Amino acid sequence: MISQVLFFYFAGMIVLGAIGGVASPHMIYSVLSLLVAFVHIAGIYILLHAEFIAAIQIIIYAGAILVLYLFVLMLFNPKTDRHDRHRQAGVGLFLGVVLLGLMFFAAYRPQMLTAGGEGIPLLKQGHIKTIGEALFTDYIFAFEIASLILLVAMLGAIILTLRGKRPERALIPGAPASRNLLRARTPIAQKS
Repeated sequence: MISQVLFFYFAGMIVLGAIGGVASPHMIYSVLSLLVAFVHIAGIYILLHAEFIAAIQIIIYAGAILVLYLFVLMLFNPKTDRHDRHRQAGVGLFLGVVLLGLMFFAAYRPQMLTAGGEGIPLLKQGHIKTIGEALFTDYIFAFEIASLILLVAMLGAIILTLRGKRPERALIPGAPASRNLLRARTPIAQKS
């Protein structure tokens, strides 16, 4: 009984946090709403007796990913940069309805989800060892693809950060050629 109450609490807070993350007009409030959703997802993992996954959820998502989002927001400076948040609202609404329909379909036909096999037996060796063996044997291709996607995301973040900030070479008057420095955004005082 108590596990069902906790499940519905966690599920409701996840849905509210996700809606707040998408619908909030202030970007910092969106990140805080995502924090609420991520922490409650870890609560769902604890209910499923997957404590390692819950700890990873807190450390990686609620810690590192949200700090990365905050750094991006600080670089983005939403007061000066103009952006259109709802430019593709129709596409997002369509995809949301399709995903919701698929979730309801999967909820009412659970035999389709278990038709592939029995899954991974976790209680024979322990959670961490079983996850590690499965990740680096059966799912190594998916693991490597995920690492490439993260690499592309990192390169995209670097490119977006450096957009429009080209350094200019500035020569120091009277200094030898070896003392000339590469300066960005520091104009040389012009002689009057």
